[in-house]
Amino acid sequence: MLEIFTGSSLAAAAGMNAYIPLLMVGLMNRFLPQFIALPDGWAWLSNGWVLVIIGVLLVVELIADKIPAIDSINDILQTVVRPASGGLVFGSSSGATTAAVTDPAEFFTSNQWIPIAVGVLIALVVHGAKALGRPLANTVTGGTAAPVLSTAEDFGAIALSILAIVLPVLAAIGVVILVVLTVVSMRRRRRKRAEKLKPAAEQAAS
Repeated sequence: MLEIFTGSSLAAAAGMNAYIPLLMVGLMNRFLPQFIALPDGWAWLSNGWVLVIIGVLLVVELIADKIPAIDSINDILQTVVRPASGGLVFGSSSGATTAAVTDPAEFFTSNQWIPIAVGVLIALVVHGAKALGRPLANTVTGGTAAPVLSTAEDFGAIALSILAIVLPVLAAIGVVILVVLTVVSMRRRRRKRAEKLKPAAEQAAS
């Protein structure tokens, strides 16, 4: 059960930033295996070169996501990367042998694909909310929201990743709160937008 909480929280963090949970899982497995020990099939995540590559990609992501307009382009590119990352971190933390895909036929005929698919779906939902909300926030604030929101998302991804590994139940509660806040925020934005458009529609009708 705790593995499900861990995987779900890491996948949600991947929806905000694809590389933070991947880097966190790899580093902890390499240097703090008492907190998370990856199955043999996932050992490549803690390989030194893999960690360096993830680190470089993380730096690029941190910069691009804080520049207005560029952040929206980055979100489009990340539509594949973040869900894929969510699938990887959920699959690796589930403790299943999902990563050792040596036989493609066995992978699809067994249940090995389920943790990865769940992680992809969770990350995709979080990424979708982020990608849809960012352009609107940039438009309303003249682009000043980009670095603020991006920084908050980065810290959120870090905190969620750490809690997912150390205190998975608390992390799962955090994910639920994040989902609720996202839904409430989106409804408020739609309401405000409708209120702004209403006078124009009434004027056109008259």
